[in-house]
This record gives sequence, structure tokens and C-alpha cells, in this order.
Amino acid sequence: MTIEERNQALPPKTCEIERLVTVPADVEKVIAGRKTATRRNGRYADIGEIMTLKGHQFVVENVYAQTLGELTEQNAAEEGYGNLEEYKQSILSIHPGMPWLPHMSVWVHEFRAVEN
Repeated sequence: MTIEERNQALPPKTCEIERLVTVPADVEKVIAGRKTATRRNGRYADIGEIMTLKGHQFVVENVYAQTLGELTEQNAAEEGYGNLEEYKQSILSIHPGMPWLPHMSVWVHEFRAVEN
């Protein structure tokens, strides 16, 4: 399946890629290579789209839905955290009053640095 076909199989984007990673600490994690994925409540990027952070470029390699109950320790590491509980507490601190419901679905955006 081509990138175009994979993107067509996804619902429309709900936000622009410029809003994908905005928390300063997360931006630094991405630039340092410690964060290679981010989860959002909407779809912010197409596969193959380029995200630019402080002059560094990152290509979105995969976009897919996942429930919070499916999150693993490896997923937390990809988000730049030491473990799943640390990631969960960080998300809940950013979104006060948000419940952590295992059936809640989020959009995963996986990316890597563009080689120059």
C-alpha cells in the first residue's frame, strides 16, 4: 500500500502538524531523539508529512488509532518517558479533570528525524 493509499484510509485531519508537538520539554525530547511518537485526541498529520521543530525536520512515518488501555511500557518510552505511569501522570497534569479511560481512543503519530 502506498503512502497516499494509507492516508486515504484515514479520517480527515482535525488539526495541523504545527500543533503536533508544542510543549517545550517535548520539543527538546524530539530534537534529542528521546521522543519518537506522540498521541493526540485528533489526527494532526498525514504519513509522509514533515514537522519542523527549531529548524530540525521530522517525517511522520505512521499514524494510527490506539486506546489508552493498549498503551505499553515501550509506547511510554517512545513518548520520552521512563515508564507508563510517568507518561500517564504527565498527560493528566496537562489535561486537568481528564479521566484516564482504557477504552478512550487516541491518534498515534510516529516520526523520525529527516537525514540531511
